[in-house]
Amino acid sequence: MKYPVTALVGCCLSVFVATAAAADSYPARPVQIVVPYAAGGGTDLSARVMAEFIEPYLGGTMVVRNMPGGGGSIGTSAVLHAAPDGYTVGFGAQGPLAMLPHYGGIDYAVKDVEFLALMGRNLMLVGVNKNVPFQDAKSFLAYAKANPGKLSVGNSGAGGASHIAMEGLAMAAGVQVKSMPYGGSATAITACVGGHIDAVVAHPSELLTQAKAGNIKVIMVMEEQRIKQFPDAPTAKEAGVDFTWSAWKGIIAPKGLPAPVKAKLEGALDKVFQDAKFLKKMDDLGEYIEFRTNAQYKALAERDSAVAEKVIRSLGMYGMNVKK
Repeated sequence: MKYPVTALVGCCLSVFVATAAAADSYPARPVQIVVPYAAGGGTDLSARVMAEFIEPYLGGTMVVRNMPGGGGSIGTSAVLHAAPDGYTVGFGAQGPLAMLPHYGGIDYAVKDVEFLALMGRNLMLVGVNKNVPFQDAKSFLAYAKANPGKLSVGNSGAGGASHIAMEGLAMAAGVQVKSMPYGGSATAITACVGGHIDAVVAHPSELLTQAKAGNIKVIMVMEEQRIKQFPDAPTAKEAGVDFTWSAWKGIIAPKGLPAPVKAKLEGALDKVFQDAKFLKKMDDLGEYIEFRTNAQYKALAERDSAVAEKVIRSLGMYGMNVKK
């Protein structure tokens, strides 16, 4: 069947006009931002501050909705399976996006995510007990190489970000360590201070008090550059290991957002993540803000997903949650 050219042009023009009208009117109702963790935690507090600051830039109301459970997978899944109309977005964190899919039992993958903007990162450091014989990065690695599987390193939980960070570092360095999972970073740090384990992997804010007290020495940071909180601690690369790792979070949406709506959301996020008052308020909360564009956020998530898959496979944990 043939259609007159004028009819086809008219049809295309109608679609263009409708899309433009939708973008102009967006948001016509409140936008919900799903936090995949319980209320009161760091991500929840960050989301509430962000929601407050973004409203004038977006021109509408943003409502925070907590959907905890499954290590963040329940809320993340809800976002990625929502209608792609711009009225449901969410916080996309490293664990639910880059690690959990490799354990199995998850109904999404990194390829299903529309990345909008990275908001911030939590840096990873290695600290050692004050009495162990290795008090710097090079002697730490030398000890691990000479004593395979004997150097005990605590983390915040099996399969979590700090566990994968240490195993990834060990893999890149060609050494073996004895990873010791605890029920959170605080417990792992206490064990390190007490001499029950040799070392611990944690964030700067978590290690600061014990480092100042002289109970733990921070010997390495998993960053491209040294950090201001611990300027004497070298990067893993300076110690001869080509490895970087940090936990992160940003804003995601389901695939298929109308281009004008996606552009409006990204524009608003760009402005709020560089707003001086927003940055001050987040700094007061102890949050490390680092804005990255959608493409940079996506590249980081894909890189960490590939690293995590390799480590999780080496630990024999790949697909362990798949029903047989």
